[in-house]
Amino acid sequence: MMDNARVLALSKKNKDDIKVMVVAEDYHQRMAFSDTVRSCGFTLVGCVSRLQLQKKSELTDMAIDIWLIDSDYDDNVLTVTTASKPAAVLVGFSQAPYLNEAQQYAKWQRKLKRKLAHIFALPLLVDAPVQRNESPEIDWRYVVFLGASMGGPNAIKEFLDNVSPTLPICILLAHHFNRTMIDTLPRILNRHNNWRCQVITSSQRLRAGQCLIAPIDKQIVCDSTGRVILLDQAWSGEYKPAIGQILKNTSDVYGSELINIIFSGMGNDGSQYLDLIQHNNSQLWAQDPSLSACSSQPQAIIDSGYCGFVGSPADLAKKLTDYIGERAVTSSSP
Repeated sequence: MMDNARVLALSKKNKDDIKVMVVAEDYHQRMAFSDTVRSCGFTLVGCVSRLQLQKKSELTDMAIDIWLIDSDYDDNVLTVTTASKPAAVLVGFSQAPYLNEAQQYAKWQRKLKRKLAHIFALPLLVDAPVQRNESPEIDWRYVVFLGASMGGPNAIKEFLDNVSPTLPICILLAHHFNRTMIDTLPRILNRHNNWRCQVITSSQRLRAGQCLIAPIDKQIVCDSTGRVILLDQAWSGEYKPAIGQILKNTSDVYGSELINIIFSGMGNDGSQYLDLIQHNNSQLWAQDPSLSACSSQPQAIIDSGYCGFVGSPADLAKKLTDYIGERAVTSSSP
């Protein structure tokens, strides 16, 4: 359903003045629509199921420019959409891949953006910059992903003790740990420093000065707006959490704004997808195996041929601080 006059007026609006409402029954579909709408620069009014829509009485008097509906378009939905006087109501979409299926998901997202760009005469949509810092609470510039296993707590603790939480970074940690002991890890890492460490128990956002710890029993996926989405499904494969899986996801999403560091651990988790992410220009560093309680995990990173720096936890902390400082000088130069 389209209103040509309103569509024409819409093409003249600022993108952040365009209000979009999403109705979808599938949770992952809602997450994909939410990510895409925000990455277009639009204002997402809501992202709900049909049942949740019925409870949103405040929508009766709200003007909404675009409705994206991947649900039954019944009389109740018709009544609400008509009352909002939209420029367009688009119904029916292909199923979005999971956010951790990066290539397929990116293809689905580009297709949706091209469709919106064509309908609303907004050719810059496909190339629109990712809107990551729409919230004043999100003040990070880089994501630092840490992977560790056996011998990791001491190494991670030493690293955090030497990294200032005032740097424009947020930290995501995946650590192979005993499920019954994972809740003790924040207390170990928080001691004698100002980092805020916590195990992820619900979907939330990356924050500067915070270290989020991946859970053992459920998968997480990061999206382009800085959300860490907790999925209701177990990690697949031998390692839990799957360091390699998270490393690939974060690299595909954050590209050159990501620094990966692999610390002490047993096995080769973290090295599985390195040949697939080189075009992302993410940094990859490792703890010196000779200084690791268990050397096989960082050694696998070094043996891949993609590792850019090797050092002690303190050396890695200094390298990170220097790297961010150098990038700041470079970005401010004419």
